[in-house]
Amino acid sequence: MQAFLLISESDWKELVSRVARLEEAEQQHAKEKAELPVDEILNVRQAAVRLGMKPEGIRKARRAGRLKGVRLNEKEWGFCTSELSRYQNRYNRQGRMG
Repeated sequence: MQAFLLISESDWKELVSRVARLEEAEQQHAKEKAELPVDEILNVRQAAVRLGMKPEGIRKARRAGRLKGVRLNEKEWGFCTSELSRYQNRYNRQGRMG
């Protein structure tokens, strides 16, 4: 047995237009998300090479709050390339950003 619901034509048109607007908004959001640059996450050694520093210098900068990192696991930290660029520009480091 199937259930059905009777609604007026005006209510139906309103529902259809709402669904169309939601689909358009979803497509726009997906398009904007696709246009965002992908930020690579590097471990401490990779970040040190990229900035021309020693790994311990990267660790000290993170502990001092000058460089923001993300926790990869219990022991390791990772650093977004955009954060490394910000750090390099702010502290005038001459590294190999590429």
